[in-house]
Amino acid sequence: MVFNTKSLGNRLYPFQSHYFQHQGFRQHFVDEGNGEPIVMVHGNPSWSFMYRKLILAFRETHRVIAPDHVGCGLSDKPGDDLYPYTLQRRIDDLENVLAFRQIDREITLVVHDWGGPIGFGYAVRHPDRIKRLVIFNTAAFGLPPGKPFPWPLWLFRNSRLGEWFNRTANAFAQITARTGTGKPMSREVFEGFVGPYDSWENRIATVRFVQDIPLAPGHPSFAPLQQVERGLDRFRKTPALLCWGRRDFIFDRAFFMEWRRRFPRAEAHSFSQAGHYLLEDVSERVIDLMRKFFNSNP
Repeated sequence: MVFNTKSLGNRLYPFQSHYFQHQGFRQHFVDEGNGEPIVMVHGNPSWSFMYRKLILAFRETHRVIAPDHVGCGLSDKPGDDLYPYTLQRRIDDLENVLAFRQIDREITLVVHDWGGPIGFGYAVRHPDRIKRLVIFNTAAFGLPPGKPFPWPLWLFRNSRLGEWFNRTANAFAQITARTGTGKPMSREVFEGFVGPYDSWENRIATVRFVQDIPLAPGHPSFAPLQQVERGLDRFRKTPALLCWGRRDFIFDRAFFMEWRRRFPRAEAHSFSQAGHYLLEDVSERVIDLMRKFFNSNP
């Protein structure tokens, strides 16, 4: 099965699709507008659809690039025999897409969920290219001190039952969409989030992303995440805007406070009515904050 954005209508996703062909598969991305680039990096189990309101808001003044990770959204969804679903490869993919579109200076980097380690992985490689940071519910480091690993993620990460439930019922995308906002999504928005993951084969990335969470040495993504974490200090003086949905039961207050500790100069806001998908709850407020942040840090 192939997810068709026509079902969303032009109102929800009115963007031209672009593709980067690499090693036998295609990676989809949105590239709208002109001006200084804003690169928006999504997480799991979302895709560039999550950033649709930001793209619409900023494409009149900026060039907005929003890739879909391989296995996500409108990108190809190869099997394990063709693609290693690891953090290192994700960072490589982002680097390749931006090189393909010649995006290499004055980047405002926007990250959410897995977009944190992926986006900051790129930033650590190219710190001179990053002008501003906009950070939503995410991490680019290991668990904060005293923070236990959330049991729902443990189920999907470590058990055959969790993987089976995800692959057969689209459980991870469905549960995240149903619990990731302060107010219920409309049916059409819900379908937009879960639609790309419409078969056993097309749900591979939502499984592999969870399994790629590195908790101990020996995990393939443990060393790459440590490298990202060690590189965060070089961005302590980079203008940063931190916007957080407080109803996120995974990226909760412990992660928010860890970002504030690491980036004490960041402008920080949290929203009691917003969940993990905070842009579904408070997009207008976030857009207004971003505009003011850009004006204050030209």
